[in-house]
Amino acid sequence: MAGARIEHLVTSGTFSLDGGTWDVENNVWIIGDDEEVIVVDAAHDAEAIAEALGGRTLRAIVCTHAHNDHIDAAPALAARTGAPVLLHPDDLPLWKQTHPDRAPDGELAEGQVLEVGGVSLTVLHTPGHAPGAVCLHAPALTALFGGDTLFAGGPGATGRSYSDFPTIVDSIRDRLLTLPRDTVVYTGHGETTTIAAEAPHLQEWIDRGF
Repeated sequence: MAGARIEHLVTSGTFSLDGGTWDVENNVWIIGDDEEVIVVDAAHDAEAIAEALGGRTLRAIVCTHAHNDHIDAAPALAARTGAPVLLHPDDLPLWKQTHPDRAPDGELAEGQVLEVGGVSLTVLHTPGHAPGAVCLHAPALTALFGGDTLFAGGPGATGRSYSDFPTIVDSIRDRLLTLPRDTVVYTGHGETTTIAAEAPHLQEWIDRGF
């Protein structure tokens, strides 16, 4: 049996907030082995994500935050697989904008550890892009699943409701830049990066503002 690995799916849809709507492509990350997996951010297409599981047991649907483009397919995927949807409670106001009649099944909390396929993923609460934004750190995979907290070239956007630039900078500085430099950051959109690549830019982000 193959060991734990990271699989990648890109789905397309829209992101809507504050009266605007934009076309987006989202990264969906599947972590696990030949028997069981966790999905990070069930975006846009529950059927495509379910097909990518290939019959494996889905242990949890982890939401890095509750912007609609990261959670719109979560209830449908949960209904199809029986997996619980997990979200940090600080993002419930955002969740309810998309799914007012369907609550998440469980909460994510700082320091919580999720186990799948023989690896551990630790929840890091990294507010700023959204109040309940989280990242998942998997040391055994040299991986951080960062949602929209950290991208190649800078932090996630903070120009809309429920976001705050000083908060996201604090989160990145205190929670992410302390990780091993070779940690690969698997982002919510676009290309992967590393902690080493992003660390030198923190002062630039602070000076520039978002």
